[in-house]
Amino acid sequence: MTDLVTIAQAIAIMIACWAIISGVGAWKREFIGKRKIELAEETLAVFFEVKDAISFIRNPWSSGTDGSTRKRAPHETEAESQLLDRGYIVFERYESKKDIFVRFNTMKYKFMAVFGTETETIFQDTNKTLNSIFSSANMLATHYWQRQGHVKMEPDEFQEHLDEMHKHEGIFLDRYNENDERAPRITRGFQ
Repeated sequence: MTDLVTIAQAIAIMIACWAIISGVGAWKREFIGKRKIELAEETLAVFFEVKDAISFIRNPWSSGTDGSTRKRAPHETEAESQLLDRGYIVFERYESKKDIFVRFNTMKYKFMAVFGTETETIFQDTNKTLNSIFSSANMLATHYWQRQGHVKMEPDEFQEHLDEMHKHEGIFLDRYNENDERAPRITRGFQ
């Protein structure tokens, strides 16, 4: 009879251990799941802030003082300065929203560690979008707007100039609808 009691006690202890282990496992899975959801929510919220910041940067409306913090070269004419200042607007606006982009980029490695390295494309697309905006602003201010009306061109060369200028303006300024292929990808949302 004592053998039967000992066996019953051993079985009860094993069942209790199994219940504790499975309970801890369930708690751990729930805790990890909750942390994943919180990280995903936080990253998505910051992504939407980034999207709004990019829309702000690309806003076509500006005051007469936008772009005026750019350091001017001593040889610039007033007309050149105005064009270069217009292109510099995106850099000023970026500086005012820089903290959002820094916060988004610091989340990158934590997000990749939890959700996998393939999620890096979200962050890469954001940086590509910013780079294309800065590049287009620079090209417009230093090349296309400077040449407009000042350099004699053949009709086909002028049309090519206009097409390229409009392409860069579509990236630089948010004047097109969300489905426009010239708009940076990030402004069209997740795809």
